[in-house]
Amino acid sequence: MSRDKANELVTRWHSHHKAVRGHKFAIGAFVEGEPVGAVIVGRPVAQALDDGLTFEVVRLVTNRHPNAATRLLGASWRAARAMGVRRMVSYTRIDEAGTCYHAAGWVRVAKVDGRKWTHRRRAGTAGSAQYLPGIFEPATETVDRHRWEIRSGSGREPT
Repeated sequence: MSRDKANELVTRWHSHHKAVRGHKFAIGAFVEGEPVGAVIVGRPVAQALDDGLTFEVVRLVTNRHPNAATRLLGASWRAARAMGVRRMVSYTRIDEAGTCYHAAGWVRVAKVDGRKWTHRRRAGTAGSAQYLPGIFEPATETVDRHRWEIRSGSGREPT
């Protein structure tokens, strides 16, 4: 699936995220030719995790079709492994159960405190000298999250 088509589904169905700009790949789930979900995978947002062998699920969205999210996570991990990736990460809000991640063989590894991303070198943000109100809009609200991971050799590989 193209990034633009996946972003259309994110815009239509996701409760708290906006469309993404960059990605490595996107995968769609279809039932009888109609889309029921999409996953968008990219480089890790956290610079410390961007080691060249790690990808991040940056968006996962479904229309609540049974098992679509779990299948998309499995398909994205298989695709990433085929590209030489050793680890994938993703985040859920602290108030989300993450059932699809658990079902796909992912492990919850950390609680990440929510914080605004306003580094002074990021053009258009509050910390920037070029800041103009209304130019920068964050892609999601600031809340605590859980980080989920799946790794090569983790024992439980999705099928």
